[in-house]
Amino acid sequence: MPSISVIVVNFDGRQWLSACLDALAAQRDAPDFETLVVDNGSTDGSAEFLRTRYPTVRVVETGTNLGFAGGNNAGVRAARGEWIAFLNNDTVADQGWLAALWRAQAAHPEFALFTSRLVFLHDASIVDSAGDGYLRAGGAFKHGYGAPASGFDASREVFGACGGAFMIRRAAFDALGGFDDRFFMVYEDVDLSYRARLRGMRVWYAADAIVRHAGSGSLGTISPAAVYYGQRNLEWTWIKNTPARLMRSTALSHAIYSIAGVVHYIRLGLGGPALRGKWAAMRALPQVLADRRRAQGTRTVDADDLTRLMEPDWLAAKRREKRFAASRRTS
Repeated sequence: MPSISVIVVNFDGRQWLSACLDALAAQRDAPDFETLVVDNGSTDGSAEFLRTRYPTVRVVETGTNLGFAGGNNAGVRAARGEWIAFLNNDTVADQGWLAALWRAQAAHPEFALFTSRLVFLHDASIVDSAGDGYLRAGGAFKHGYGAPASGFDASREVFGACGGAFMIRRAAFDALGGFDDRFFMVYEDVDLSYRARLRGMRVWYAADAIVRHAGSGSLGTISPAAVYYGQRNLEWTWIKNTPARLMRSTALSHAIYSIAGVVHYIRLGLGGPALRGKWAAMRALPQVLADRRRAQGTRTVDADDLTRLMEPDWLAAKRREKRFAASRRTS
């Protein structure tokens, strides 16, 4: 049985698969691992391409688009490894990526999730994500986004794991119930990390586990779908997971943060998807509140344990992120 199962979800991403899978095949000093590609009902011939060009890769065909959350869950159900590594299809992992994650889990057995240093495919000197952060106001951001990669070469604890490239023990993933299928895509990794935090599971950023990432290769840099799901799932994540005391103390800042996000997307001509996302979040409130009762019922930590790793200044964090995003759109 393999020690690690690497799961790559693909939807009409044939153009990315060769670089991604060739990089996995070139991994050095890694434990035994298997590679699974979950094809989410692609129409570009991805499944046939995989069977012909990569016969050692296990292909899981869902027959329909289950999104990033459902696709990865399908991959885990077929996986055989003790550890699960999730990897985006538009990535190229350095040769030492899996070995670095494996060393990290051996050196830090008190941690349950191990996230990578993602840098941009077009410029590996710039960080895409050095682990996920979470705002006390109730929203996620990527540590180091747009900053020089040299400034994020120190491993450390972070709030959450970026879904583009991270590893988790299979038993922990199963205990958490996996990704929330209803999220479909965007924020599913933030929600998983938050639920893990509620149970006392910790996240380690392994700076030497480097992956080059094209960034939204299947979804688009900023698409109506990304805005819709992001705005909906942002609310679901906050409502499901935030302890009552923390929710009461940050409700006003969360409301301001959410309104500011909608205003931002209106300025970009994407106000419609943002507002539809917020409305969808509210329409599903009964189910989300039921999810909240389950999440809070399994919580083993208090609010202070959570806020220790949360960012208090949401405005500064989002300004940094949006400034770099704007520079990418105009460059």
